[in-house]
Formats: sequence, C-alpha cells, structure tokens
Amino acid sequence: MQFLFARQGATDAADGAGEVASPPVLSDYPRMILSARVYDVAIESPLDPMERLTQRLGVPVLLKREDLQPVHSFKLRGAYNKIVGLPPAVRGRGIVTASAGNHAQGVALSASRLGLKATIVMPRTTPSIKVDAVRRLGGEAVLHGDAFDEALSHARKLEAELGLAFVPPYDDPAVIAGQGTVGMEILRQHPEPIEAVFVPVGGGGLAAGIAAYVKYLRPNVKVIGVEPVDAPSMAEAIRLGERVELAEVGLFADGVAVRQVGVETFRICRALLDEVITVTTDEICAAVKDIFDDTRAAAEPAGAVGLAGLKRYVERRRGSGETGLDRAGSGKAGGGALITVNSGANLNFDRLRHIAERAELGEQREALLAVTIPERPGAYRSFIRAIGPRLVTEFNYRYAGEAAAHVFAGVQLAGGRAEKGLLVTELRAAGYDVRDLSDDETAKVHIRYMVGGRAHGLLDERLYRFQFPERPGALLRFLDGLARDGERDWNITLFHYRNHGADYGRVLAGLIVPSDERDAFHACLDALGYPYWDESGNPAYKIFLNGEETRGVVPPGGRKE
Repeated sequence: MQFLFARQGATDAADGAGEVASPPVLSDYPRMILSARVYDVAIESPLDPMERLTQRLGVPVLLKREDLQPVHSFKLRGAYNKIVGLPPAVRGRGIVTASAGNHAQGVALSASRLGLKATIVMPRTTPSIKVDAVRRLGGEAVLHGDAFDEALSHARKLEAELGLAFVPPYDDPAVIAGQGTVGMEILRQHPEPIEAVFVPVGGGGLAAGIAAYVKYLRPNVKVIGVEPVDAPSMAEAIRLGERVELAEVGLFADGVAVRQVGVETFRICRALLDEVITVTTDEICAAVKDIFDDTRAAAEPAGAVGLAGLKRYVERRRGSGETGLDRAGSGKAGGGALITVNSGANLNFDRLRHIAERAELGEQREALLAVTIPERPGAYRSFIRAIGPRLVTEFNYRYAGEAAAHVFAGVQLAGGRAEKGLLVTELRAAGYDVRDLSDDETAKVHIRYMVGGRAHGLLDERLYRFQFPERPGALLRFLDGLARDGERDWNITLFHYRNHGADYGRVLAGLIVPSDERDAFHACLDALGYPYWDESGNPAYKIFLNGEETRGVVPPGGRKE
C-alpha cells in the first residue's frame, strides 16, 4: 500500500483530542500517573509469562493482560481518569466521544459508574461486538460515517450544540496518565531486568503513557512502539519529524488504524520511544495464535500487534547478530525480559477464520507456491515426490486441456524462511517453474479460491482489487459505481468477494476496459471513493486466471502424449 502524507505541525489540533495549549513537561507525567484514578473501575492486570513462546524464542517473554479489564481493553483507564477529573458541573451536562470501539466501552462504563449520560459516536463500520457492548454498558451509541474522522466531526458537533464534555480517546494529558498506569504496574510486577517493552500504537496514548513512566524510572529499558505496516502513522511522524496524516490505513487491526497520531502523544513518543517497528497482517495473525497457545485467550488483532513486533525484534536481532545497546549506545541493554501488552480482546468471532488462515504464513510455517507441472498422468505424484516429506496443506488445480498444468500449492514448513528457500531451490532444480506467492495479498485473499478459471482471448481485460466499508448496501453501491449514466459500460469478466467477519469487504474484479477508456474508468473509480489497486500485472493472475504468462511454455517432462 502506498501512502500520501499531508504534513501538519505539532501545534495543530489533534484528531480525537482537546487542544493541549500548555502541555505538561515530561517529568510531570510520572507524578500524574502515580496519582491517576483508575482503580475505581479498572483492575491491576496480571503480567503472565508466555512459557511456550519463551521456550521457542529462547528469551523470557511476558504478557500484560489488559484483555482482562472489565471492558476487555486498557482504554478504560484513560477514559475514567479523564472523566473523574472534570469539574462536576462540566461532566454533569453529559459526556460525548468518538471511537471505533474500545475507548467507547471505557467511556460508557466510566460514565455509568459516575451516574452520567454518555453519547458515543461510532463509525458505521464498527464491529457489532463493540457497538452492542457500548449499549449494554448504558451508553448511547450513535452510528455516523464510514470512518473515524466522520464520527469525530459529528461528536464535536454534538459537543458544541448540546454543551457536552468531550472525552478524547488518546491525545489528552489525563488520558495519557491513565494509560501510563500500565507501565507503572509492569515495573512493580517485574523488578527484575527488562530489556524492552513493546507497545501497540494507534493514536499513541498507551505508548506515550508507558514511555513517560518507564523511561523516567528505568531509562535503560527500551520502549518500542509497534504499528501495522499499513497504518504507520507514528513511524512516519517520527521519521519525518512532524505529524502526518495518512491518505489511507489498513483496517485489519482496527483498534490501531489511526490516520494521524495526536499532538501530545507525538511529542512524548518522539522524545522517548527507542523505535517503532511495523508488522504485517500475517505476523499479527501469528501473534494472535501465540497468545491463544499460551493463555487460551483470543486477542483482537490490535491486541496482538505488540507481540508481533516483539517477535520481529527477536528475529532481526538474531539475523544481524545485534547485541542490543541502550539509547546512548554506551552499553548492553540485553539480557532481560521482553514484555508486551495484550491491549484488547474485543474480537468478532467470525474474524477468527481469517486469522487462522493467515497465522501459519505469519509464522513462516507455510509456503504458498504457484508451480507449473506437465499435464500428463503421474505428474502430480512426481511433484509430491519432489516436495519430499513435507506436508501439503493446500492443492488447487483444474484441468485446462493444455500441455502445462498450474497448481496452487500450500506446503508446511518446519524451518521457516530458510526451509522455504531450500524448497523453492529444490523444485527449480527438478525442472519446475515455481513462484513464491506467500507474500502476495491478491493470491492469498482471492486467487487461491478461484484456481481453474483461466480465460483466453479476452482483449483489454484489467484486474483490480478493491476495499470498502462492510455495511448493508456497500456491495450494491460498489457495483452501481462501476456504471456511467446508469449504464454498465465496462463488462465484468471476473468477480470474487470475500468477507472475513471484519468491518471491510474485499473484492477482486476483472473488467473489459479498452486502453482509450482507462482514464475515464479510473476517474469513475476515484469518484467511487474506495481504495483500489491495479493487479493486471500480478503473476498469480497471469498464471491461474489469464494464462498469458504460460502460453508457449513447455513444462518439465514435455507435452502431454
């Protein structure tokens, strides 16, 4: 995914925040954290050892269990600390906020405990489990807009019109201090050496709070932020030295899918975070599985982001021989525990299907390969023999009446990336044409379910991948958007829609678009407003659905007799 940035200075008003006119100095935050009122509603969550992962990685790994909070997320801490600190006359008028879910539940429960009315504006794309939870906790859930920005704008409108008190989700000193109690508990619960604490980053409130406390008391401990590779708002802000707004963000880890970090959170994180690591969807899915294996808890994708970053950190260190230096580079920081935060467990059950499919890829325990074999009896057996003792996890093929057969194969790996490289080398040495599709998003989401439908002779076919908010009518609106003046001018030749129980739908579509109409077609897509990618050059498309790449290719073993 490509990102376009609109740079904004650190004095701008933050999304989801009240303006921080005179922010506290960094050294004030430990005192604010120590005096934060969170335990009226929150628990001191346990810091559990991850014994299975510790054994596998060879380093002690501990998990801070914020998924065990009453609302199954750390967000309760900051929300309550902010609300309880408001003057009684102000909070008595009622509370309003905007949130995609976890902050919303924290505000709803906090307001309920204090006898206040809470209005929570949520995007229409918010998972139903979070909307239902807000209503169950006594909050009024108002669904508005397809994205957080629209929900925020409406919440601010209600704030002005009704005189309600706005509770920002992350960019407020009181909220940051509430979240910082997580760091306070970590240091109290684990007085032994700590090498690094890995914190998921969305708006930055949790990372800012933990860093402000941990770096003040134990500056040799690394505090590392972790973001999805398709939502790197803090990583890009720190890299460029100023807040940026991402043109779009991936929605898989919706709890950290923030287009722009806050003013105050950026100020703190830029000063105190040692680095920000980005992780893929597959790595997040693998981390969800790791948490389940060790704790039998199902983390939401955002809740597992920190652990995915921890694993990437360990792998990187092993690969480079890095010993680990402190911020000043003056001495070793290694040798202690690696700690991360399971920040939430508000997961729609249907999403587990997608997570289970991708976890093995994220752990490098499965390879997805496109392999060309001869279309003749015995070819399949010869191919399986070439794979060796490895387990075949998936095999997709359909006869196409040609000399070459193209199979989409999944193969279980025991040795990670190194074994995958060895497998590809062995197959090529045996004469097979092999493509590694393990990192090809289009192949993993769509084409693996469509193998066998190659069409020849389709002139001007173009392949596009789309993503749009999943709500009633969204698919119809998408299809209607592919028409001009009420007429469907571009014929659809291929269509695959797959929903993973998430808050967004994904479509792969083939259309006949003559070259002289492509500008008009792209203008139509731009007007539709959904993110899209041109996949016409995708190798998996050419092999399995189009057939252009293999015309004239003679497979190993010659033509079918």
